[in-house]
Amino acid sequence: MLLSTYLQQYKSAILSLPKGTVLTKEDLQVDKLLMERNGKVEMYYAPHNEYINPSAKVIIIGLTPGFTQMGIAIQEAIIGLEAGLSDEEVCRTAKEAARFAGSMRNTLIHMLDTLKLHQHLNLTSCEELFQQQTILHTSSLLRFPVFVDKKNYSGAQPKLLSNSFLRAQALSSLREELNILSRALIIPLGKTVESILQLLVSAGELDKQRCLWGFPHPSGANGHRYKQFASQQEQMVKILHNHSWKG
Repeated sequence: MLLSTYLQQYKSAILSLPKGTVLTKEDLQVDKLLMERNGKVEMYYAPHNEYINPSAKVIIIGLTPGFTQMGIAIQEAIIGLEAGLSDEEVCRTAKEAARFAGSMRNTLIHMLDTLKLHQHLNLTSCEELFQQQTILHTSSLLRFPVFVDKKNYSGAQPKLLSNSFLRAQALSSLREELNILSRALIIPLGKTVESILQLLVSAGELDKQRCLWGFPHPSGANGHRYKQFASQQEQMVKILHNHSWKG
C-alpha cells in the first residue's frame, strides 16, 4: 500500500542517475532529489518509506534513512523502474532491500532474538521478519532522508523536538502510519524516536502499552547500545509478554 505518490515526481530524476555503480553522496545529494530545505537541514527523496505493510504485527521505527539506505533504495528503484514494475512494487522492493541494511540489521535481529520476540510471532528467529512480507513494517520518524550540513542527521543538532520543521514532519508521518497500523507492536529505536511517541501518548493519541520502551538505536554510531539494551532488557521482556498479540 502506498502512503504517497512522490515517486511519480522523482521518477525521471532517479532514472537519470548513474547505473551499474554504487551511488555516492555526490550522486544522491542533488537538487533534482531535494524535497525541502530549512536552514542547514535538507530532506531528499528516497522511495522505500512510501510503502506501508497494512497487515504488519510489528512496526520498527528508526530516526531517518541515512546515505546507505537511501543509496540502496534508489538503486533498487532503478532496477524496478527499468523492469516496468508498478510504483507500489518499486517502493516495496526498495524497502525490502534497504530497511536497516548492513550490520545494523544484524544487531537489531540479535537484540530482538534475545528478547524472544520471535517466539511471540511463531518464528524461529527475528531474521525471518525481514524475509516475510506479512509481519513486519519498518519506517522512520522522518520518512525521507534528512541531512544536516550534508551529513546523516543524528537527532541532536538541531534537536528534533525544538525544530519546528522536523517536529512537524515527524508527527505528520507517525500519525498517518500509526492510524493504519492501529494495533501493531511499536519498536522505537532510540530516545529521539521515543520522545515523539511520548508526545502522542501525552495527547491521548497512542496507547503506551503498544510501545517497546527502552530499545536502543542499533547503529554502530551508538557506542552504548549494548549497555543500554542490557539495562532495559527485563522491562522490555515484560512489555512483550503483556502485549496483545491476537489483535
